[in-house]
Amino acid sequence: MKVLFVCSGGGHLTQLHRLRGWWGEHERHWVTFKQPDALSLLDGESVSWAYHPTTRNIPNLIRNLGLAVRLLPRFRPDVVVSTGAGVAFPFFLLAKLFRCRTVYLEVYDRIDSGTLTGKLCYPLSDLFLLQWPEQQKVYPRGVVVGQVL
Repeated sequence: MKVLFVCSGGGHLTQLHRLRGWWGEHERHWVTFKQPDALSLLDGESVSWAYHPTTRNIPNLIRNLGLAVRLLPRFRPDVVVSTGAGVAFPFFLLAKLFRCRTVYLEVYDRIDSGTLTGKLCYPLSDLFLLQWPEQQKVYPRGVVVGQVL
């Protein structure tokens, strides 16, 4: 299986990286921000660097949409997986056009409210994973998988 991981740095990247027992056996490509944590965690991995900041930044949203337009047809993933944040949305949007599956893991630190990116990606997600049962109030069709961190 070919997996495209799309996430911001910091805790978003750490949560996906913690799933190495699963993703280690698949062909994969990462999209994240070129920051010290990503350079360290993803050393030796196939990576495309996304544009940041993404919070309320329309020019970088457009740049990341362009990155998705270039990357998705070239890599042809079976699934796009993300923990957010804003960089995920353009990739989930394009993944639907390319008939690619999408999986979103809502972040650990939002127990009783949803994130903006989670709310945007929820309708675009084939599988929406939650780390807390309380998150089902915001995302009723979400599947509780427990804490990743």
